[in-house]
Amino acid sequence: MEERKTDVERVAGERICLTGGAGFIGVSLARTLVETNEVIFLDNLWRDSLSGSELERHPNLKLIQGDVLDREAVQKAVDGCTMVVHLAAIAGVDTVIKMPVKTMEVNIIGTANVLAASSRQPRLKRFIDISTSEIFGTSAFKVKDGDVATLGTVGEARWTYAVSKLATEHLALNYHRAQDMPCLAVRPFNIYGPGQLGEGAVHHFVVRALRREDLIIHNDGGQIRAWCYVDDFVRALNLCLLKEEAVGNTFNIGNPRSTLTIYYLARLVRELAQAPVGIQFVPWKYPDVELRIPNIDRARELLGFEPETDLEEGLLRTIAWYRERLGKGRGDF
Repeated sequence: MEERKTDVERVAGERICLTGGAGFIGVSLARTLVETNEVIFLDNLWRDSLSGSELERHPNLKLIQGDVLDREAVQKAVDGCTMVVHLAAIAGVDTVIKMPVKTMEVNIIGTANVLAASSRQPRLKRFIDISTSEIFGTSAFKVKDGDVATLGTVGEARWTYAVSKLATEHLALNYHRAQDMPCLAVRPFNIYGPGQLGEGAVHHFVVRALRREDLIIHNDGGQIRAWCYVDDFVRALNLCLLKEEAVGNTFNIGNPRSTLTIYYLARLVRELAQAPVGIQFVPWKYPDVELRIPNIDRARELLGFEPETDLEEGLLRTIAWYRERLGKGRGDF
């Protein structure tokens, strides 16, 4: 295993609001912030990675249970904050297809509410809008941060999430231009790791493998993805909070080195989990992303970001987390 780089310096003494903080990435990020900052979660607990974690009763963390569509709840959460990381969204392909209107409302109107409330904070140092790699459409090979977005057919529910998130990027960066608000946008490329709930290929494969259930793949499994371990993504977010160079920019964050097809991801998970299970291929009638690999040069140059966790190492940690949880009788993921 290669030697790890020294971890990044952490922000300290800030009041930081994480909308959607009780989710997978929010809880992972909060772990790096909560010892030296006051952290506020605004979350409706739809996907709850907070309950049962060591953060649940941490004295530096406060949960405001509410929705980003509720302006009063949003204002309460961001009042007095010096930093805001906007993670709250409807996400996940299956969920988005079932709830396209709700997706648009939460992602666009909710973001507008959070931006408006944040713009009224006199000591605001940073606003990070969490966008998505989905804005690059069905084929994205080493896409750069400034490459043109490619959106799907109008009315196709599969692309509702991408459209809504592209709109939030424009909104956040226009707040920066129009009001000199310290905004930026981050596009995660296939983040996985311990604590992930709900949807996602790694989550699906690991949970089913540990339960000794066949792994399910859409179509032929030839879709190509670059997978980024959650700790690497969280490190990038910390750098965005720290570095003034981040403001006014968009960043693709992922791990181009950890690239393989969905089929070989399933095989690798099965091998690492030592699970004697089969692989089933099922038809998928909706459009899909066939190729998604980021170019992360801007994050390297402006943030000093470099992903450190190789795919096999990240999967082993992820499998161990789910195995421990199942061993304790907790299958609530």
